[in-house]
Amino acid sequence: MCPVLPVTVAASAGGYTLFGVLVMLVIGAVLGLVLFAASRFFKTDVDERVEKILDVLPNVNCGACGFGGCAAYAEAVVYKGSACSLCAPGGADVECRIAEIMGASVGDREPLVAVVHCGGGTRSAHSAAGYYGIASCRAASVPGLNSPKACVFGCLGMGDCVAACKFDAMVMGDDGLPLVIESNCVACGACVRACPRNIIQLHPLKSFVHVYCINTDKGRDVRKACDIGCIACMKCEKICPVDAIHVINNVAVIDYDKCISCGKCVKECPQGIIVNMRKTRKEIDRLRQPVPGGTS
Repeated sequence: MCPVLPVTVAASAGGYTLFGVLVMLVIGAVLGLVLFAASRFFKTDVDERVEKILDVLPNVNCGACGFGGCAAYAEAVVYKGSACSLCAPGGADVECRIAEIMGASVGDREPLVAVVHCGGGTRSAHSAAGYYGIASCRAASVPGLNSPKACVFGCLGMGDCVAACKFDAMVMGDDGLPLVIESNCVACGACVRACPRNIIQLHPLKSFVHVYCINTDKGRDVRKACDIGCIACMKCEKICPVDAIHVINNVAVIDYDKCISCGKCVKECPQGIIVNMRKTRKEIDRLRQPVPGGTS
């Protein structure tokens, strides 16, 4: 007689498998119903203004607004009442369109531009110990490492700011210093955040006169590090007709709310560290010209 036990065991195993499948199907169906009910119960209607604002934003996700991206900014405007003017790349046009969507009014906004407060390029800044690390300003500024320049306040010239700019508004000049192409700059602040020495700042576009030094050392120490650093002679302060420039902590500082860009301090500065951007623009335009026989 043939044994029956193996057949019985096989039949039982098949029954268990089918039962397991049915149980999983039931559990899946129940969980699906629970998720469906939860989605209906916890449903949050998205304000259509969020999508409208997203449509007018440049969607470069630069972070200049202070939020994680354009979507986060759009939600902040609608749900948290954030200002309509925080999108630097979009400028006044985007601000007006966002305000129109939100039914808000728009005031006058002062256009800003990035300014590099350092004139100590390769021809004027003194070299320090050799630097053989990563070609990055942030890496070269780590305490304990040899800096390529004697001035601990000056630009390191490795182009972190240029790499951070998404709008082709910065180029490295012949003197190893970054130059700002003002016509492309949207004042997003990416270069400001990329600079480990806080040399780059945003200032009113209408202001032409700037101090290209932030060294707060005394004059004799400044001369040891750079040929053109501010020595706190105070000549600029004395000649200014509107009291717009003062030597603070051994370095000249401009009050842009008062400055009329007359240029008298530029001519008076014995170090040539106060500059007039009208002349600097010519150098920037030259760098942007196509190279003969090459690419632009």
